[in-house]
Amino acid sequence: MAGVTASLDPARLTVAVERVFSVLRQGNPPNDISLTAASTIWRLQREGPRKLTDLALAEGVTQPAMTQLVQRLEREGLVERSADPTDRRVVLIEVTPLGVELLERRRAVRAEHLAALMADMTDEDQALIAAALPALERMAGA
Repeated sequence: MAGVTASLDPARLTVAVERVFSVLRQGNPPNDISLTAASTIWRLQREGPRKLTDLALAEGVTQPAMTQLVQRLEREGLVERSADPTDRRVVLIEVTPLGVELLERRRAVRAEHLAALMADMTDEDQALIAAALPALERMAGA
């Protein structure tokens, strides 16, 4: 495992990240949207309007599955379709203000849940996690 220090075990990190993710999911709001739906809306918010085929590829799902997801999100007012300004034949999917609001509300509920869990941590553990945040953010952006 070139480039990984002896003290950082990728398998241990994987287990820890998976467990933290599981804890975060327990803090989801009631009747929350699926992980793929949230990821799709987040991608649209971050990257802007995308073609359905590009979304399916980016999210690792089939085009028919993305079509169904987009239809559901559209019915819920979280995304909308529009014509590509450079090629009117191409349909783009974009997040709506309601979709952005849902993501913000979802993130706030999860952050509150996580804050409650961190309240029981020692100052030292909180400082260690804070120190790791920049590296985790860079890793997530890779």
